[in-house]
Amino acid sequence: MPSEHYSPVQLRRAVLSSFLGSVIEYYDFLLYATASAVVFARIFFSDLDPVVATVASLGTFATGYLARPLGGLIFGHYGDIIGRKRMLVLTMVLMGTASFLIGLLPTYDQVGAWAPVALVLLRLVQGVAVGGEWGGAVLMSAEHANTRRGLWASFTGAGAPFGMVLSTGVLTGAAAVLGEEAFLAWGWRIPFLLSLVLLGLGLFVRLKVDETPVFREDEGKSTARVPLLNVLREHPRALSLGIGVGLAAFVVQTTLTTYLLAYGVQVGFSRQTVLAAITLSSLLAVFGTVFWSGVSDRFGRRPIMMIGAVLVAAYGFALFPMVHSGSAALLTLALVLGQSVLHPMIYGPLAALYTELFSTRARYTGASLGYQIAALGGGVAPVVFAQLQSPVATSLVIAACCALTVGCAWVLPETSRDDLVSARRWAGEAS
Repeated sequence: MPSEHYSPVQLRRAVLSSFLGSVIEYYDFLLYATASAVVFARIFFSDLDPVVATVASLGTFATGYLARPLGGLIFGHYGDIIGRKRMLVLTMVLMGTASFLIGLLPTYDQVGAWAPVALVLLRLVQGVAVGGEWGGAVLMSAEHANTRRGLWASFTGAGAPFGMVLSTGVLTGAAAVLGEEAFLAWGWRIPFLLSLVLLGLGLFVRLKVDETPVFREDEGKSTARVPLLNVLREHPRALSLGIGVGLAAFVVQTTLTTYLLAYGVQVGFSRQTVLAAITLSSLLAVFGTVFWSGVSDRFGRRPIMMIGAVLVAAYGFALFPMVHSGSAALLTLALVLGQSVLHPMIYGPLAALYTELFSTRARYTGASLGYQIAALGGGVAPVVFAQLQSPVATSLVIAACCALTVGCAWVLPETSRDDLVSARRWAGEAS
């Protein structure tokens, strides 16, 4: 596409919109993750044994991940047909509304079993919303960019750890200011109710962004009416390998941000100590994600991700001995090393990679499905690890997922030099 079709002003707006949208979506989505580890077991599952309640609470966390591919499919379908922008506005409204309503839910002591049922239903809505958000937000940045796609697309990915910082900070601050009793009684609701304020800010920015030039260029050229069939017929290898290459990133992410929170408290750390370490590592992960994504523009997506996966596999066996040391400094170091340095090597380039694997009118659907199906591993991992209660088994699962990432990345071609409009899709698949 000629360079004059790309607007630097719109690129900046698209990147800001994608970053803020991702921050808001993941603030809501990961706020639930933190709350499920430290609050919901006592609020919505108070009739269960504490260990069983923790597993049940983490199980409701997993339902959001189970709904994410459905969100990717629904919003990807319409995003590929009528445009990216409209779908992104809708996903933001859905997420903000669901999170606000969670803050209004009655507890188990007030309405019995209806409380966890309503919680699960709203978590499913969150999953559908975030499943549709990521693909569209990445495409808004990548399709507005004429060069350095990895860097610009990475701001969507960087929004996730920043959303974690924001959600953990607000939840931790509420607990510290109000005290344990008031926090469990009503204070935990405050971070969820604030979602409405963030929703207004996000919509204000998002509505100022134009549809992408890549999508506008393709209008009238494509005859595909069902983007999912396009993906399954013309890009099956891209989809399957994309799922495999991203799995380790999500398993490691939720291990470090969700499972390790509950596990760290279990082995003797205070909740505040673990939350502080997670908050610091999440903040630094924003910079790590952008840095490694920018590096992938220069050296390619595949080598960065493969090297990262090998390093993460080795790190997995050092993680739990560092946690078991009883040292807050080693706990913090373990989280910073994992979440801020090593994990972004796998996670950062994913945004651009998924964008580059699919043709324009299958891109929202294909990128969303690949990413969100891989994300299922992240939703299930904390539940499985909580039941196993075995650091060695957890480390072995992480290593196996990293081996899958290396294998799939090895088979994939290098896509960082592809043109999103005119380049033929790889391995003989149709463009």
